[in-house]
Amino acid sequence: MSQKKEQKGQSPKIDNQNGQQSLKKRTQNGQNPKKKNQKRQHNPKKKSQKGSTNLITMTKPKSSTSEQYRTIRTNIEFSIVDTTLTTLSCTSAIPEEGKTTTISNLAVTIAQQGQKVLLVDADLRKPTIHQIIGLKKNQFGLTSLITKTAKPDQAISKSPEIPNLSILPSGPIPPNPSELLSSNKMEELISDFSEKYDMVLFDTPPILAVTDAQILSSHCDGVVLVIRSRRTEKKDLIKAKELLDRTKCNILGTIFNDVDQKDAYYYYERAE
Repeated sequence: MSQKKEQKGQSPKIDNQNGQQSLKKRTQNGQNPKKKNQKRQHNPKKKSQKGSTNLITMTKPKSSTSEQYRTIRTNIEFSIVDTTLTTLSCTSAIPEEGKTTTISNLAVTIAQQGQKVLLVDADLRKPTIHQIIGLKKNQFGLTSLITKTAKPDQAISKSPEIPNLSILPSGPIPPNPSELLSSNKMEELISDFSEKYDMVLFDTPPILAVTDAQILSSHCDGVVLVIRSRRTEKKDLIKAKELLDRTKCNILGTIFNDVDQKDAYYYYERAE
C-alpha cells in the first residue's frame, strides 16, 4: 500500500446514505512514512527480509495513524448489531489499492483489544501477508490445509509481538485458486476457524480481476471494500459492488484510503 499524508484531528466516518454504510479512513497507509518527495513504490518483499514487520499499528501503536485504524475497527464492530461478526473478508476493485496493509493493520488493532484473531492470506495468486507481517517462510499455509498436506499447527504461526494474533499465510501458490476456495474443505476450515477464534480476517484478490473474492466473501459474515483516492474509478467501484451483490455478500462498507490533505477538506465539506 502506498503512502498517505495524515491530518490530525480527523476520524473515519460512516456514511449511511442510501442505506449503504461507508467506513471512511483518511490516514497514512499503515507503514512507516518515507521521505515526503519520494515516489510511491509497491514492493512488499523489502518489508520483511529479516523477519520483522513494518506495520504502523505494531511499530507505532500510539500514533494518530494507528488511532485511525482503531476507529475503523470500532465502526466495523458497530456495523452489525443483531448478529455476531466473526469472519470478515477484505477486497478491492483493482490491484494496489491498499487492501492487504489495511486488513493487516486492522487485524493487529483487533488483537490489541484482547480478541483472539486469525489473519488469513486468501490471495492465492499474489500473496504478501507473510512478507508484510514479517514471517520468514511461506512453506505451509491455507493451500496446505485445503489439500491436507499440512496440519494447522504447521501452517498457522503466532505473532511474537502481538499475543492474540495468529497468521495463516497462503502456502504454495496453486494452479487452481478458485477451485480450492470454493471447495467443501474450505467451508469446513472457515467453520473451524470461527469456533477457535473471536475474529477471522481474510485478505482476498481484487474482485474485478478474478472470482476468488466473490467466492470467499459469500461465506463470510461481512466484506469491506478498500478504495484508493485518485486511483479507484467510479465505474470500477460500481462494478465491484455489483459482483458482491450478485453472490449476496454482506457489504459492510468501504475504507477510503490514501486521501490527500487538500482532498480531505473538500470531501468532508461535501459530506456535511
